[in-house]
Amino acid sequence: MSSIDSRQRQDAAELFRRLHAGPRPLVLVNAWDAVSARMVERAGAQAIGTTSAGMAWSMGHADGERMPVDELLAACARICRVASVPVTVDIERGFGDSTQAVCDVVRSLVGMGVAGINIEDGTLQGTRQLASPEILCERIQALRKIDARLFINARTDTYFVANDDPAARYQDTLRRARLYASAGADGIFVPGMASLEEIAGLADAVPLPLNVYAGHAKAPSVDVLAGAGARRISLGCGPLQAALGVLGRIAAEAFDGGSNNNGGGFRTMAAEMLPAGEINGLFAGVRR
Repeated sequence: MSSIDSRQRQDAAELFRRLHAGPRPLVLVNAWDAVSARMVERAGAQAIGTTSAGMAWSMGHADGERMPVDELLAACARICRVASVPVTVDIERGFGDSTQAVCDVVRSLVGMGVAGINIEDGTLQGTRQLASPEILCERIQALRKIDARLFINARTDTYFVANDDPAARYQDTLRRARLYASAGADGIFVPGMASLEEIAGLADAVPLPLNVYAGHAKAPSVDVLAGAGARRISLGCGPLQAALGVLGRIAAEAFDGGSNNNGGGFRTMAAEMLPAGEINGLFAGVRR
């Protein structure tokens, strides 16, 4: 999908939009590179979502728009090339200091065939203070003009900053969600919101699909989150965190030499590894 025509882009975008209105929530097991995207798709993914943290880590950068935008775009192009389902990209605050710069990034993604984006309000650089919602509203309005079919998932980080007043935090979340909806967003994402009561309240109060983050150990099941009103469930960087945990165990067992793991220095690797031929098969028929 690295070079696709307008009809293919339209079909992918329309399919992605419909997935938010299905009988069950859209579940995104987020990918960070081409092979993770293919693995997730083989497991049954209806769409591929990227994880900004996972992509940054895989390229040797900390999370928080610290990877160069050219590296982000190159990684997204590789994912789009191998994916046969719609792709949505997490662009954090937009990888640009201005609305025009953010629009340039999104134009590149749309040209690859990307069907949706996540874009957040986030915090002001070097602080723990939330950015003004007007900044994201301006960017959403501008992005809406690039491609009317692009699914814009507006994220607010109200639950990632300190707040001693839970009721006030929820009201600020609701206020921002309504502003982003009015600006032209297609979905609302509130990572960190864990209360089922608050999820249900926000889902009822905002007429857009609500995205809930489930990339943590205490996340409820898909059915429970669906019952509260979630229409989209993201695992974010959770899958990569789990994969790195397995890698750490494999390395520790190998370096230990088997003296402390029941006589086998490679037990975890042997239990979890896929055959090379099976992995090669993930890319059968993929365009170069």
